[in-house]
Amino acid sequence: MLKLAEIKEIIANGENSAVEFKTAAVHRDALAREMVAFANSQGGVIVLGVQDDGVCEGLPEGEQFEEWVMNLARNNVIPSIAVEYQEFLIDGKRLGVIVVPRGRDKPYQTPEGKYLIRVGSTSRTATQPELLRLFQAAGTFHFDATPVAGTSIRDLNLPKVAAYFERYGIVFEDENEADRIAILTNSEILAANGETTVGGLLVFGLTVERHLPQAGIMFAHFAGREMGDELLDRQNIVGTLDYQIDTGLAVIKNNWRLPATIVGTQREPTGFVYSDKVFRELLTNAVLHRNYAIHGSQVRVLMFDDRLEFRSPGRLPNTITIEKLKVGVSYAVNPILVKFMENLRYTDRLGRGLPMVYREARQAGKAVEFKEVGEEFWVVLER
Repeated sequence: MLKLAEIKEIIANGENSAVEFKTAAVHRDALAREMVAFANSQGGVIVLGVQDDGVCEGLPEGEQFEEWVMNLARNNVIPSIAVEYQEFLIDGKRLGVIVVPRGRDKPYQTPEGKYLIRVGSTSRTATQPELLRLFQAAGTFHFDATPVAGTSIRDLNLPKVAAYFERYGIVFEDENEADRIAILTNSEILAANGETTVGGLLVFGLTVERHLPQAGIMFAHFAGREMGDELLDRQNIVGTLDYQIDTGLAVIKNNWRLPATIVGTQREPTGFVYSDKVFRELLTNAVLHRNYAIHGSQVRVLMFDDRLEFRSPGRLPNTITIEKLKVGVSYAVNPILVKFMENLRYTDRLGRGLPMVYREARQAGKAVEFKEVGEEFWVVLER
């Protein structure tokens, strides 16, 4: 519940991505649209009885707004959402405050079928890519199952495909062309139209970066604690996901310079370094659970003097929170990728990875932070 001092500060700071002002004369449809936009974004506060410029005009005496607001949240937001309603008296003016949480059942829409999001201090209709991300967060659509335009079986590394199926007793090379197509389609490496799926190309593709330029890891090592400091190393790691993970691990280890001492004939490091499994898990998590529908944005691994950051495009799914991640609750944003990489022994579905990272860092007396920043999920390891 908000306090009076917090409401005064909210009004003083004006409208923004999390705050909207409405007068008492606001139309029910307009208010419902704001609820939809906040629920589809990161939540927010609607203050009733305040003009756009922050002037408080108050609510009419004798009129009850709480039931009206609750009915709107129940009947004019689809699916319905639970909001909080409070009233405050500021300078003799009665104000109503609606707290709209970040929605757990995205995407939300108006009765007219409009999907709205909050951008800055305004609410607008979601674009197709934005709507796609909302459905992905809801788990009703998986981008890794979509076909990649202009691709075909010729874009697959067939020897790698054959090695993958060999573990299941399938001799892929001995199959005729029609049966090969059927196997690839049934395993979701190929889509029904004969093009590769996003997941199939990311794991078995010959030139992934040609068709999916957003798929890759950008590594940068800075000689300091800020991105403006001297750049010591920069690498763009592209290819299939297993190659990205293996190469990314080698690059991180090569850049993690430690003081050392000579013991006998051996040079032994004297500083702290995480185990390989920590780096491998964070690389795997970043490329496996990122949102590949976000074009023009790669996974970024940034090394500073005091920390190592893994920045993955895309927010957490609706039902997942930071606290849940720490105890092993997981959700497959890209279930086809998870299936392939699990079979290749790069991950499992038990949700043990991030809790392991958290535990190892804490045992070493190092801080580890999981957070959402804009449209990215970050893991920050203290060096």
